[in-house]
Amino acid sequence: MGGGGAGANSGGSPAGARVPVPPARPFLDTFRANLKETFFPDDPFRSVVRERGAARRTLAALRYFFPFLEWAPAYTLGAFRADLVAGITIASLAIPQGISYAKLANLPPILGLYSSFVPPLVYALMGSSKDLAVGTVAVASLLIGSMLGSEVSPTENPALYLHLALTATFFAGVFQASLGLLRLGFIVDFLSHATIVGFMGGAATVVCLQQLKGILGLERFTTSTDVVSVMDSVFSQTHQWRWESVLLGSGFLFFLLVTRFISKRRPKLFWISAAAPLTSVILGSVLVYLTHAENHGIQVIGYLKKGLNPPSVTSLQFSPPYMMLALKTGIITGVIALAEGIAVGRSFAMFKNYNIDGNKEMIAIGTMNIVGSFTSCYLTTGPFSRSAVNYNAGCKTAMSNVVMSLAVMFTLLFLTPLFHYTPLVVLSAIIISAMLGLIDYQGAIHLWQVDKVDFCVCMGAYLGVVFGSVEIGLVVAVSISILRVLLFIARPRTTMLGNVPNTMIYRRMDQYTTAQTVPGVLVLRIDAPIYFTNASYLRERILRWIDEEEERTQGKGEMGVQYVVLDMAVGSIDTSGTSMLDELKKTLERRGMQIVLANPGSEMMKKLDSSKVLELIGHEWIFPTVGEAVSSCDYVLHSHKPGVVMDSAAAHENMV
Repeated sequence: MGGGGAGANSGGSPAGARVPVPPARPFLDTFRANLKETFFPDDPFRSVVRERGAARRTLAALRYFFPFLEWAPAYTLGAFRADLVAGITIASLAIPQGISYAKLANLPPILGLYSSFVPPLVYALMGSSKDLAVGTVAVASLLIGSMLGSEVSPTENPALYLHLALTATFFAGVFQASLGLLRLGFIVDFLSHATIVGFMGGAATVVCLQQLKGILGLERFTTSTDVVSVMDSVFSQTHQWRWESVLLGSGFLFFLLVTRFISKRRPKLFWISAAAPLTSVILGSVLVYLTHAENHGIQVIGYLKKGLNPPSVTSLQFSPPYMMLALKTGIITGVIALAEGIAVGRSFAMFKNYNIDGNKEMIAIGTMNIVGSFTSCYLTTGPFSRSAVNYNAGCKTAMSNVVMSLAVMFTLLFLTPLFHYTPLVVLSAIIISAMLGLIDYQGAIHLWQVDKVDFCVCMGAYLGVVFGSVEIGLVVAVSISILRVLLFIARPRTTMLGNVPNTMIYRRMDQYTTAQTVPGVLVLRIDAPIYFTNASYLRERILRWIDEEEERTQGKGEMGVQYVVLDMAVGSIDTSGTSMLDELKKTLERRGMQIVLANPGSEMMKKLDSSKVLELIGHEWIFPTVGEAVSSCDYVLHSHKPGVVMDSAAAHENMV
């Protein structure tokens, strides 16, 4: 096994700098470049820098933070007509949903209308999405209700509960805006697609189960969200079920589902499902008023205060013992709302072929929640159902949010008394109808077919929410996702490469069945950066590859391993990685083998050069491609000139 490999590094002269070491750059320049790539990969201020003069740069900066300054000067009457129709359409959906979701958060129903008035105005000024329709969402409402309700009773201490909800909204807004200003939007990416599918599905299931209280006409119900507690609360009160409520709720739920089915089958009839919730509220209110159903067990909303949002700055709680509860609730709900809003905005931006800035969206969503907390609004974002209606209605700009806001304002000023007789069971039916669309079972099936680990992440989130709590489900899902990332880093894949016949191309042998090994040469690819977390594992795994190849060749009577070629197409390496290569070089040398590096990047070459590992391995054993590296090794093995290494041109000619 010995002669060719051991002697290949002794005698002769280097074949030249096949892979040059990049010139050294000042540390501050490198640090500045890395910082820009990490936090400003999209170079957001390039439009500002390009402008000449302080006034023009100021205007460009204002356009960056207030995107309405870009589209407002060129706004046309035709665009306004489209936005007017879209705004009125989403207002018909926002009003009943706002009232319903406020009840889900155990807040006064009027807060749902308040939250559909001020935040959309702020987003219209600062948001970059043309299609996002702002308002309250069911999952965030459920989170607020469950997290705050575990510490403060909304029935026994409603004033404190309301103040904490507003404070949590303030903290959520500060956290969201801070992520955008500090360019830390990548933190939200830890909520993977699989995590969101499972979490949203679990939360939707829990929300639907919670609505059994309204459908069955129960007055007392568990505050827990897990399925066991909910089922126990439902079936322990069978004697209190009201058939009137069940009949009314089932009828309206059937109506809502039918309209949704029609709109899905015929997208041009989207307005049918969009108007169905408000239609249900109107029909339910008329029915209760005419039949006096409130005297027969049908619970109604009751009095709703007329008028616009009252200021609530003085209601925010910044003192113990409840401030930490509001802070925790705000951060968790803020992340969930942010992930949903940005995902929805990007989805519709893709349909219309334009881009939205994630960090800019975080600033906009955070600002509207901060302003909302000052004006009696609770947490808002861009819900998918409302945004889908906005998109299908043909909106052109964020002006549709302004139209919706004005429609809600008109409702607050003049129409709130009309909601007095709205039955709670109708609100429950509206919530269930909306939540069924969030249970993406087709997405879960797709995850199972494509990636079993992602499916486990999805199911971990779903089961954690359904059988534990919303917080437990979120923690389980994020933990599994982070664990998977750590495993990718700590246990990177290494694969054996073979030569595709009649080419200089080397590919994975388990994928390309025609790929062949080169006698005496073992080619391995490392599929991850080499860091302290995986350096020891990679050394052991490479040695195991060598042992396995030695056993295979000895069993067949073939030439043993003389050269180990490492395809180093990895992003970077740290000092632990360079030490690992140093140790691997010495270990292989003792076994009569030579390590050869192929395709190292500029950062790796600089690290290897500064750590003297490049000198130890030898410049002549560094190649720009795997084909040239293997060709040179094969030439040395068969030329009986162990001290001579081919240059790149000769290696290419030899292989061809």
